[in-house]
Amino acid sequence: MKTTLLSSVAAFTLAGAALADEVRVYNWSDYIDEDLLTKFEEETGLDLVYDVFDSNEVLETKMLAGSSGYDIVVPSGTFLQRQISAGAFQKLDASKLPNAENLWDVVEARTAQYDPDNAYSINYMWGTTGIGVNVGKVQEILGEDAPLGSLDLLFKPENMEKLQACGVHFLDAPTEMIPAALQYIGEDPDSHEPDVLAKAEPILMGVRPYVQKFHNSEYINALANGDICVAFGWSGDILQARDRAAEAENGVEIAYNAPSEGALMWFDQMAIPADAPNPEGAHAFLNFILDAQNMAQASNYVYYANGNAASQEFLVEDVIGDPAIYPDEATLENLYTTTPYPARVQRTVTRMWTKIKSGT
Repeated sequence: MKTTLLSSVAAFTLAGAALADEVRVYNWSDYIDEDLLTKFEEETGLDLVYDVFDSNEVLETKMLAGSSGYDIVVPSGTFLQRQISAGAFQKLDASKLPNAENLWDVVEARTAQYDPDNAYSINYMWGTTGIGVNVGKVQEILGEDAPLGSLDLLFKPENMEKLQACGVHFLDAPTEMIPAALQYIGEDPDSHEPDVLAKAEPILMGVRPYVQKFHNSEYINALANGDICVAFGWSGDILQARDRAAEAENGVEIAYNAPSEGALMWFDQMAIPADAPNPEGAHAFLNFILDAQNMAQASNYVYYANGNAASQEFLVEDVIGDPAIYPDEATLENLYTTTPYPARVQRTVTRMWTKIKSGT
């Protein structure tokens, strides 16, 4: 028994040491320059386990179940707010984040609505949700005056009926699609009222027959390769598609537009789960990402704006100078944000979205 006990203690100690030498990160797919992951390991001596997901719902299921096994996760602002309320995260230790001085007060002021005092998270990236188009194909089908920057392109059945021939993808994200439909008809996109939310259903059901797929990442390559001609998606993803098409010299011209009716401004926040196995390592990773040059490298790779003011001097002109990534003041004023649905309303939204996706 004594030998077995000592062996167990030794094994436990070794396991603990292994955890202390490892940082586990759970982030969105296609969302970082992988050279940064190698750089982190080289600079810190920590092993990095980096896994990816492609929907907030997948992440939230893991977080609310507990024992996710991750040290850093990256929920969007509305999901972060709900998860903070559920006790899923631990407060950040500011003394371990000296690079937090690089954070941008303009973004912090907005993320504070999800995370008061920004006590639990730092902003990684932010952007808008809008319309990606294969310019040539859409204009060939709808004409030179096709509404490339308007939600009319997506929500007018007569447009979508024609566009189905070249392929349309929507996000599989009810918290993005339903507010967009409400914005289109002049309702409050942040409404939690069931009777208002219900008004989005006929808008989305009216074009559902013409949507080829609901997915949160496949539209990047599908747009770049010319397999689809329209996607309602995240700004940086569509700009990645634009650049992949340009690099391939395949004759595909992709454009991104924040809808003229108003676009959702979203924030992806890095946070430490309450039961993170290695909170010390998690803080080391956050501080690494908060370095101005590291954050700039991430943005230069993924073509998203970030919440780090000090990084801006290191951003390439294609990023900092592109109003689709860093919008001008007029566009910023036309952006809206949303807040999480209460549990009762969330159930209603989930049922509606299941019906919309199934088309029945």
